[in-house]
Amino acid sequence: MIKARQREPSESEPGGVISIIGAGMVVTGDLASEGTIRVEGQVVGTVRARKAVVVGKEGFVDGDVSTQDAVVSGTVTGTLVAASRLEVQAGARIDGEVLTRRMRLDEGAVVNGRVRMDDEVKLPDTFEAEPIAAGKEGPEARSEESSPPAVEATAAP
Repeated sequence: MIKARQREPSESEPGGVISIIGAGMVVTGDLASEGTIRVEGQVVGTVRARKAVVVGKEGFVDGDVSTQDAVVSGTVTGTLVAASRLEVQAGARIDGEVLTRRMRLDEGAVVNGRVRMDDEVKLPDTFEAEPIAAGKEGPEARSEESSPPAVEATAAP
């Protein structure tokens, strides 16, 4: 009998990383990943993932989404860019502009807004989180000791 061996993602393969925003979790801020981001909770901010973004049935994104492939089962309010493929499953809702190369829309899904399908959809070159700007003066200045976290996460009761 031959056993299948699952390969673990290494540091040289950032696309293999899956980041999960769990059910009951609320994230306020922008998310960026070279891999995949799965949203089962709520995100208020921009979600950028080089490989894929998956919004689960109870997932909610209030902000723009930018990725290669996207699967939406929950709700997205904002611009959604899926450079390769977008799947909108039954019960899903997108309110905002959609830009993708290919799209599958299941019966029962709702898309309110402009949909543009184009073979020339481009994504940014990098999906790294933008560092906090150093050397600024005034109210927007942040220091390591006093800067709030880039992303605030709370678990809902």
